[in-house]
Amino acid sequence: MGVSLLNKRYSVLPGFGLSFGITLFWLGLIVLLPFAALLWSAHGMGWPAFVATIADERVIAALRLSFVSAGIAALINLFFGFLVAWVLVRYAFPGKRLLDALVDLPFALPTAVAGIALTTIYAPNGWIGQYLAPLGIQVSFTPLGILVALTFIGLPFVVRTVQPVLEDLERELEEAASCLGAGRWAIFRRVLFPAVLPALITGSTMAFARATGEYGSVIFIAGNIPLVSEIAPLIIIGKLDQFDQHGAVAVALVMLAISFLFLLAINAIQWWTVRRHGAGR
Repeated sequence: MGVSLLNKRYSVLPGFGLSFGITLFWLGLIVLLPFAALLWSAHGMGWPAFVATIADERVIAALRLSFVSAGIAALINLFFGFLVAWVLVRYAFPGKRLLDALVDLPFALPTAVAGIALTTIYAPNGWIGQYLAPLGIQVSFTPLGILVALTFIGLPFVVRTVQPVLEDLERELEEAASCLGAGRWAIFRRVLFPAVLPALITGSTMAFARATGEYGSVIFIAGNIPLVSEIAPLIIIGKLDQFDQHGAVAVALVMLAISFLFLLAINAIQWWTVRRHGAGR
């Protein structure tokens, strides 16, 4: 009891009431207030106009392309991000620090520069595109190009989320499982994977969230063909250029709602996974 009172009295941070109040104020100012303004602006356009905007064929196609591409890119990064993190943590090799630094390149590189670079590489006459074109594979100016761009910008989220977990993972657990006769696959499935699964879900969720609203790196490689390679953020920009603020707000609000539902579902899965893993110990 004396230690508890001492910690409460000499806490480094302010007390719960003050900290909680500052937290609510900051979240309300930075997060909730813009969302409230978005809802208020959508309310002003009326329900019939809102439905007419969202039901447009181009809007539905753009939303579908944005979220499906973001989901596939997140799944790709879930696998390859784990592989990259594993190599960086478990192996020593020449150029390891350079490879580790390259993982953060999508963070530091301006998105427009990334889009131009990817378009140049995967164009039909590009470094890689010239070898894919004879095979009938076109990346630039197609939905496949969008997938490449979203995978590029989402990889660091998974690697940097999983890497610290792998570094803190005790090797003794693997050695004990091996001494008990477990094979490599059994060790991975029963020891390693449950430990890193919450981090994998978190990293892929952040990659998905980033990809759904990505604009700069996608706009150049997408081709922006209506009903084919037109993404939802481009629809919003187009409506703003036409001074259709209500239409842009309507599309943005639908994107926000879908993203929130996806994140809610993923967080529920993550909570269930952590609870199940904790109960299994």
